[in-house]
Amino acid sequence: MPVEYLYLIIGLAVAGLGGLVAFIGTRGRTKAPRRPHGPVITPTPDQVDTPASTDETDESAGEQTPTLERPEPAASRLVRLRARLARSQSGLGKGLLAVLSRDHTSADVWEDIEDTLITADVGVNSATELVGRLKTRLRVEGGDNAKEVLREELVRLVDNDADRTLNIEGADGQPAIVLVVGVNGTGKTTTVGKLARLLVAEDNTVVLGAADTFRAAAAEQLGTWGERVGVKVVRGPEGSDPASVAFDSVHEGISEGVDVVIVDTAGRLQNKAGLMDELGKIKRVIEKQAPVTEVLLVLDATTGQNGLMQARVFAEVVNVTGIVLTKLDGSAKGGIVVAVQRELGVPVKLVGLGEGPDDLAPFDPATFVDALLEG
Repeated sequence: MPVEYLYLIIGLAVAGLGGLVAFIGTRGRTKAPRRPHGPVITPTPDQVDTPASTDETDESAGEQTPTLERPEPAASRLVRLRARLARSQSGLGKGLLAVLSRDHTSADVWEDIEDTLITADVGVNSATELVGRLKTRLRVEGGDNAKEVLREELVRLVDNDADRTLNIEGADGQPAIVLVVGVNGTGKTTTVGKLARLLVAEDNTVVLGAADTFRAAAAEQLGTWGERVGVKVVRGPEGSDPASVAFDSVHEGISEGVDVVIVDTAGRLQNKAGLMDELGKIKRVIEKQAPVTEVLLVLDATTGQNGLMQARVFAEVVNVTGIVLTKLDGSAKGGIVVAVQRELGVPVKLVGLGEGPDDLAPFDPATFVDALLEG
């Protein structure tokens, strides 16, 4: 082979090998990123997409469990309210003791005692009966223990051996139904709220029914009471049928399996036949689902004998089973306790002695009389 051809073959081989190396080098090299045209925008933190949170995280962040109040138990209320009652009702007890402490109990003295009792709204018949028993006992036992004799006779007069427990035991697994009635301004709605607190303090579950549909404020007021202790409130539109709201309240109580349903009603004058008939309708509608176990009549203790006229009419319409005396701390006429019980044959079961949320307590005759005499 000529030398020229040999050089040509070697040159072509070298050139081909160089091209192959260059090709392989370009294949293994990483391309540099292309710079974007225009400015680079850095997103703000609120524009950056963050991973979706879990359901548990969302719920814990979105829900804030309200802090519920723990109402004061009934037992401790009695101790506190006894002192308050003693301050407010001191006139009656002091008046009786002052008269009895005289050296001679003449006819005039006994007449003064009777007048003091009647002025305190005890009632003429009850006052006459008490004076007669005091005369007999002090004549036999002497006047050295006049205060103790007076205490015993007052307890006997106030107590009347009535059952003062609230009937909050429903029948056949149903909730107890408490219907609260009374005239305007006695404090029914406030009493319903305070009663709910009292029942919650004794570990009862409660539903409230806002059947006072004439006042929007009444439903709102009940709602506030309920929220503070975790009690559900059933309400209807303003001006709706109160019997319908009462029915729905009982239905809710049965569905929820609560212990007690308390139904608030609109204040009504006892001399308005139409309003009283409506109250009877509410009770009948409720009892289509469950029996009413307690009908509480709320009376303002400061009204005295006027309260007795109210009580008579309400008792005829809805069969009142218990009395709640409100504003007893602002009245010097504590004798209304005796008078209303004698008039209706219905016991005073609860008393209100202040504006505080836990200023409602079960009525205890001995505590009441002791407070009268301690003042």
